[in-house]
Amino acid sequence: MKLVVAQLQHETNTFSPVPTPWSAFGGHDGPYLGRAAADAMAGTRLPMKAMLDLAATAGAHVETPFAAWANPSGPVDPDAFERFCDLLCAAASAGCDAVMLDLHGAMVVGDVFEDGEGELLRRLRAAVPGVPIGVSLDLHANVTAQMVEHATVIAGYKTYPHVDQYDAGRLAGSILLRALRGEVRPVMAWGNRPLLAQTLKQNTGESPNRDFVDAAREGERRGLLAASSFGGFQQADIHDAGISVVTVADGDAPFARAECERILDVAWAQREDFVYRGRPLADALADAKRQGDATGGPILLLDHADNCASGANQDTMTVLRAALAAGLTGIGVGPVRDPEAVAAMIAAGVGATVTLPVGGKIDMPAIGRRGEPLVLTGVVRAITDGEYTVTGPQFTGMRCFMGRTAVLDTGAAQVVVIERNQEPWDLGVFTSVGIDPARCRYLLLKSRMYFRPVFLPIAKGHVFCDAPGVGTSDWTAFEYRRLRRPIYPLDPFPTDHR
Repeated sequence: MKLVVAQLQHETNTFSPVPTPWSAFGGHDGPYLGRAAADAMAGTRLPMKAMLDLAATAGAHVETPFAAWANPSGPVDPDAFERFCDLLCAAASAGCDAVMLDLHGAMVVGDVFEDGEGELLRRLRAAVPGVPIGVSLDLHANVTAQMVEHATVIAGYKTYPHVDQYDAGRLAGSILLRALRGEVRPVMAWGNRPLLAQTLKQNTGESPNRDFVDAAREGERRGLLAASSFGGFQQADIHDAGISVVTVADGDAPFARAECERILDVAWAQREDFVYRGRPLADALADAKRQGDATGGPILLLDHADNCASGANQDTMTVLRAALAAGLTGIGVGPVRDPEAVAAMIAAGVGATVTLPVGGKIDMPAIGRRGEPLVLTGVVRAITDGEYTVTGPQFTGMRCFMGRTAVLDTGAAQVVVIERNQEPWDLGVFTSVGIDPARCRYLLLKSRMYFRPVFLPIAKGHVFCDAPGVGTSDWTAFEYRRLRRPIYPLDPFPTDHR
């Protein structure tokens, strides 16, 4: 048996000013290619690793054309996308029994393809018409009819924060192998509802998203091979952005369709609960100060609108500026992307006192905002290569590259400044530069949800800090042009609409 196994992960924020070239994927030198792609999965709990483990157990020969993962950002460079398509189709066309793909499901390619994964699968299906294709997708996939049409099996994550990535890859891959052996005949149903579910309301440990995902689990208990509830990624201005469901049944298309509609109805019935409503930043910081004074911290200040895991700049300074003005001290900040500030601190050297503008270097025309650097004076405390390995429980074993990294200690705050965008999904963003986050009174994290399994256990409290950014949870800040309308909550709906 010969299998082709590959990873291509990108969540595209079409409003983001951050580019996504070929070099944004993978490690120092871009995507991992050939044997290096398989080696990059060693020790991880990613979907591609599960697929490789299944292949090994089956005694299959495996080709790995690439493993490519990039932080969420603006649309993928079309030339990079073409290279990925060519590599994958060439590997499959050389001969294989099946293809297993670790995809995201919310990739947009320049202004050419708003459904990147659908186009990738369309080309792959044309290259190998009769070959089964198994796909794992992120819970935030904007699933389309085209993806379902050209895949054999689709299975998505069931947790957010994502701690079951390996499980999703294993489910998709195992169903595919069973189909190859003639044990099952997968048939899929797909559907969506006109609902932009706020990402801050998609925590699968709480309602309403817990109920949406539990409805999918119930479908599997009823006999489906797989059922996936997708919250969608709403910062993508594409026709099908929003919630969706994919069900996989063993030869029973009506059963797959009925279960798909049942699961979708669970989310639609709770649509109001999927809407996030914030509060003024000053009120949030006053609340944080009360908590910090009472407990000693750490108290998490969550700058969620500048969260790079939603494609934001990771360089806005609104929350830090306001926190310092409010008198907060003992703040660990991180990370902030500013290659210019990193270079200046490296030139000055550890121990030097510097005054320099930090952050605010990138304008955000999609929301009508210009960058606003914050001038800070402090001591350069550390300079590192910015590399560390995630210890888990999310993205376990993944090697991370923040680029050259420096720490600026202003007295009131220790600011981790990096060259490459990096979501603070692991304590390593601080410990790798010598900061113990548990000893900070406040931790200002550019995070929306990934803080929960890692930073919440060491925290004494947390507040969401609403501020400008292209990761904002205020959908009215965006001008949607391709999104299907009407859609909730941007538009009113009759109560019985489906």
